[in-house]
Amino acid sequence: MINNILKLICLILFFNVLSVQAQKVIEFYPSKKDMTSVVRNAIENVKQKDIKLVFKKGTYKFLPDYAINKFSYITNHSNGEKSIVFLLENFDTIEIEGNNSEFIFHGQVAPFQINNCKRLKISNLKMDWDIPFSFQGDVTAVNEKEKWYEIKPYREGFSWELKKGQIVFPNIDGFKFSSLGSTLTFDKDTKQVAYGALDMSLRANKVEKRPHGILRIYGDNMKSYPTIGTVIHSKGDKESNRYAPAFQVLSSKNVVFDNVTIHHALGMGFLFERTENIKILNSGIYIKEGSDRAISIIADATHFANCKGDILIENCRFEGMLDDGTNVHGTYVEVNKILNKKSIRVRLMHFQQLGFEFVGVGDEVWFVKVPNPKRAEINTVASVKVVNDRYIDLTFTNEIPADLKEGDIVENKTWNPNFTMKGCKIRDHRARNIIIKTPKKIIIEDNDLSSMMSSVMLRGETFYWFESGNVEDVIIRNNRFVHCAYGGSSEHAILKVSPRLGKAFDQTITYDRNIVFENNNIETFDNRIVWADRVDGLIIKGNIIKQTTTEEPQFPDAHMFDLINCENVEIINNVYEGNVKTFIRTDKKSKKTLKVRNNKGLSY
Repeated sequence: MINNILKLICLILFFNVLSVQAQKVIEFYPSKKDMTSVVRNAIENVKQKDIKLVFKKGTYKFLPDYAINKFSYITNHSNGEKSIVFLLENFDTIEIEGNNSEFIFHGQVAPFQINNCKRLKISNLKMDWDIPFSFQGDVTAVNEKEKWYEIKPYREGFSWELKKGQIVFPNIDGFKFSSLGSTLTFDKDTKQVAYGALDMSLRANKVEKRPHGILRIYGDNMKSYPTIGTVIHSKGDKESNRYAPAFQVLSSKNVVFDNVTIHHALGMGFLFERTENIKILNSGIYIKEGSDRAISIIADATHFANCKGDILIENCRFEGMLDDGTNVHGTYVEVNKILNKKSIRVRLMHFQQLGFEFVGVGDEVWFVKVPNPKRAEINTVASVKVVNDRYIDLTFTNEIPADLKEGDIVENKTWNPNFTMKGCKIRDHRARNIIIKTPKKIIIEDNDLSSMMSSVMLRGETFYWFESGNVEDVIIRNNRFVHCAYGGSSEHAILKVSPRLGKAFDQTITYDRNIVFENNNIETFDNRIVWADRVDGLIIKGNIIKQTTTEEPQFPDAHMFDLINCENVEIINNVYEGNVKTFIRTDKKSKKTLKVRNNKGLSY
């Protein structure tokens, strides 16, 4: 027996030694020269399936000139030819050790594209751009009557010029945006989105030079005008302001990012598509210390599209992004045509989903049949034929439902993850801290959250973005919500559950279920705490809510808890300190099963 155990140990050690010996280790050293071709040549010459890239501590510069040009489908970004620096495909194991080095990118590049890899670990590196794809200035004067505002634009570290009465930026390597485009204002001192700020899409009628480096910008399409003293920031037109994420990981598994910091990117920070088991640990997306930039990255800090297994985001700091802290979702596709008893043609609906791998052979799907938004029959995919980047033909192992019709929805059942976020800090950015849609376990705990819009939003939608689906098991506990929903775009809440379904769907049927919001500490100036629509099973328990005076309430008549078409809601053991008198609003359906008890400082 002992001899057998010893033999087994020796065998394990032998294979471990072989594994270590088989791994190709490549070392890189800091240089003032462009490192793109050095990295590219090293990766392309590797024969092994297991590699480790080690960067000795220092600064590394990456230019687009010798990057790999490859047409890329990138969900929630612009598809097209991309200049990729680190193209890592079909490896068994990839490890990148940065040793706290700084990677500086220039121009339109996609830093990392990682595809079909079985194990990935990236550790201890920082990422930035020498010149951000941004235009910003301090607002010095406003004249709403004459429809202009004046700014003192930032020059050091930015790239732009005034040409034929228009601001041209970033003007790098021949690339420029067609307009100022997506624009938002920020507090100059805190770098927080300005109180009451609105998203704007700007196309200046004309821009004039004024004395002392001031620009006067005329525009008759402005919804609102910026406040004097704020920083106004533009990121360009919608069609081209999301070039690529810092990290795009596709069709891979067992992924770990540890101590990775992103100060700027030309899209999202971390984007995962059809990837299994992901950890982002001790990492960050935020403006570099001492920088006068108003923003960090152009879009979401983290984004997960049709992933599965376990996702963990722990001890991370996300600040200054121009979109959500995290977005976790599947994809709804629309039935375009019934081909036969076992086959259908489906359509990807949003222009930034084109080319996305919605489903694979062996995946299970749900059929969702108008007007009922609930998941219905399950079937297994037997074959997939891609017609083009918008249409896909699916054949199933069993016959499709007899009542399935054009305009109904299909959702991938197989590719949904468990999600945990804990010990994170998310603040000072556009949009929501967390927006999430997965039917599997969701835990959001022990985080520090501050938001321009709703802090946590649960929103599946068969409209516009077509991001599935409804949640079924959510715990939001022991978090600290401070100064939330301070933007001016629309009405929000600390927790907003708000499905966005097309007009053909019944808007009264419950959609999300089993949500627990407990033991959270909330300090905010406005009224709304939980705003829930079409939820079956919502517990609001043990929360401490304190109204602050940091800002004037934007919606002073809104209710603290607002329930629409809900069932089985409990509001118990909460404590409120403040002057709000509009506590709970319900419709007839929600009132039937509502339980309210043992709360302090609020009544019903």
